[in-house]
Amino acid sequence: MNRFDGEDNNLDFFAEPATLEDVQAGQRLPRLRWRGHGSGEGPRRPPGSPVGLVPLARLAGLIALVIVTVVAFVSWVGACQGPGKQAEYASYLSTVRALAQSSGQLGAEFANKLLSPVLTISDLERSVQEYAEQEQQAYNQAQQISAPGPLRSAQQQLLDALELRAGGLAGLSQALAEALPVKSAAGSATLAGALAAQARLLTSSDVVWDQLYRTAATEQIKAQGVSGLVVPESHFITNTDLVSARSFALLLQRLNGVPIGSPPAPLLKPGDTGAAVGAWQLQLNRWLRKAQPHQGGLRGGLEITRVFDPPTEAATKALQRAASITPDGIVGPATRKALRRKLAHPG
Repeated sequence: MNRFDGEDNNLDFFAEPATLEDVQAGQRLPRLRWRGHGSGEGPRRPPGSPVGLVPLARLAGLIALVIVTVVAFVSWVGACQGPGKQAEYASYLSTVRALAQSSGQLGAEFANKLLSPVLTISDLERSVQEYAEQEQQAYNQAQQISAPGPLRSAQQQLLDALELRAGGLAGLSQALAEALPVKSAAGSATLAGALAAQARLLTSSDVVWDQLYRTAATEQIKAQGVSGLVVPESHFITNTDLVSARSFALLLQRLNGVPIGSPPAPLLKPGDTGAAVGAWQLQLNRWLRKAQPHQGGLRGGLEITRVFDPPTEAATKALQRAASITPDGIVGPATRKALRRKLAHPG
């Protein structure tokens, strides 16, 4: 007996095929079947397109749709933020421009003062001190400016430029006050050199503003995609020859024979009011910020009220104690001189 007899896995597709006549007569063709060896499965589906391609195609289409949606959303958000960013930078630069113009005008006034035909050294010292106070106010205002995030590093350069101007002017005033009276050619030459050294801070401030602040701010604004805005320039000294040692020596020579004794500054005491008190508060704030950053309750500085109020008295006494002066809270020549020295040497 053949071993294939009695087994179920017969090769049924070897059955005799239908003839053409049978097909034409309407007889259905027999279905070819293949039954695997030892299995009860029915006929297999003939090979065709892989079943997994359709879901994959749908998934790819969905991913593409999500990407397009995200790109469109980001573009829409950017378009919405564009005008707001432009306005933010424009507002910031408008504030800076006002400071730049004010400081530049002060520099022009300082130059005109040096060229004035009717000038005394005491007048020059007093005027330069006023300029220093105005530049200090500009510095304080600049500290309150809220710069856009990318410009905060450049903003520090702006503050440095204004601080150089305030410090240079204060140093000029101090040099004039401490050198008075000038009685010899040697003393005049020494004073001219000291004035030129302090004036270099003013010329340096122009370099810091234009080369460090303005360049950095312009690059950052461009990187943010903001166009149509210009970072302002600011020049305090337009003619550097005017503040050279030679020019100061000529100035002092021109003033030779003019009364150069500086009139004593008025005493200031608690309860006094006026511009002199306001100027003293400005100078005290410079000392509190630089020399005494941890001065107890005075850490936040003084409010410029032009009134010799209790906080001003407390700050004055703190300065006097730091300078080993009797802390009576009264601003006299010794206290003023102590403040000038502390500002020149904060340690």
